[in-house]
Amino acid sequence: MASAAQTIKNTLWSVYDWMFSTMWIVESTRNDNKVDVYRKMIWPEVSGNVLELGPGFAASLKFLAHATTSDGSFHVDPNVIKSYTVLEPNPFMYSRLQGNAEANGFNVSYDRLSYPGEKMQNTALPNPNMVPFKIVRGTLDDANDIPEAVLAQAPFDSILTSFSLCTVRNPETALRNIQGLLKPGGTFYFIEHVRQPDPRDPTVVEDNGVDAVFWGKVQDWITPVWRIVGHGCHVNRQSGLIVAKIGGWKAVDYKSVRPVIDLQSRIMPLSFGKAVKADGLNHSE
Repeated sequence: MASAAQTIKNTLWSVYDWMFSTMWIVESTRNDNKVDVYRKMIWPEVSGNVLELGPGFAASLKFLAHATTSDGSFHVDPNVIKSYTVLEPNPFMYSRLQGNAEANGFNVSYDRLSYPGEKMQNTALPNPNMVPFKIVRGTLDDANDIPEAVLAQAPFDSILTSFSLCTVRNPETALRNIQGLLKPGGTFYFIEHVRQPDPRDPTVVEDNGVDAVFWGKVQDWITPVWRIVGHGCHVNRQSGLIVAKIGGWKAVDYKSVRPVIDLQSRIMPLSFGKAVKADGLNHSE
């Protein structure tokens, strides 16, 4: 039985989740307007048995491979996407997440072991031709605490993150867990905001000309506060570089952009790309 202190802690965390999800209703649209031009360069390549980490409302599902299905609707292509699992820790995201999944032709179900909530319902009238889509509550912060529903579905052909590596407790641990869940030769697709890269960095393909040293320091200064406002987000994390340096990949291909849009873009440049798991790498390596 939970102690009074634990009950209070859980309640406060639930309020925090609700506040962030409410803010994200507005912020996610603005964010997507900035980054979709880059996301759609790689999302159409996603295929097979798929896991997405921290999808939020999953508005990016529209960039997966789509086709006109047998009933005449234009939905995710079942010949390309075989199954889709999402690992989302914030249950206040689930209603819009489910709506976006169903709008793209997925058959949605919930993992009741990780999220026994009674309010969320599976897709009302599932079609056997619809691609299965499972919502699981959790993270990849701890290899010993990965939800059973995710482990049971592994190995995955494709794993995706959008602005998720910034919030994990330890990105190296999360990436090792991603590698452990990918099949050999499977692909990790990512788009993440990062610390200002040096404009001379060969990965930079779009440069706004601002002072990278100054704005990198700004990111360092604001990160302690931003972590609270942004649900754990580290705006100064070098996620693209961390992916490239961790090892265990057969190939890594990513690009960095410093777009000129607004003030927020100066503290949130992007890295996006993919990494292919090395053949023969297992979870312990």
